[in-house]
Amino acid sequence: MSRTSDKASGFTAEERAAMKERAKELKAAVNRADGEKDLLAKIAEMPEPDRAMAERIHAIVKASAPDLSPRTWYGMPAYSWDGEVVCFFQSAEKFKSRYATFGFSDKANLDEGAIWATSFALRELTATEEARLGALVKKAVS
Repeated sequence: MSRTSDKASGFTAEERAAMKERAKELKAAVNRADGEKDLLAKIAEMPEPDRAMAERIHAIVKASAPDLSPRTWYGMPAYSWDGEVVCFFQSAEKFKSRYATFGFSDKANLDEGAIWATSFALRELTATEEARLGALVKKAVS
């Protein structure tokens, strides 16, 4: 798979764009309302089916863990606790992947023995997947 890369920086155009988004996020001291506004704006920019999945995930996270703060993280919808990202949605289109991803940071309380999953590939969301993600988000903040 070929991606446009600047030989001097070693980063792809997508990686440079994500770093610029992150720098912008760090410069802005956003409150919860601004964070949700930014998150919803990023979701609105997504093409289908990523947009529909991101909207559903936003609703699932808000219902499962209302104390998490919506925000963006490297230009992606994310949810944080005390300023630390707990979980995030990565659209398939953003990194030209064949599936979207819902992931958890090391701040998530998902530890299960010596090995556990921290991200999940998403091609569609049915009621079964929505229930599983809701349970994982609840566990992540428990």
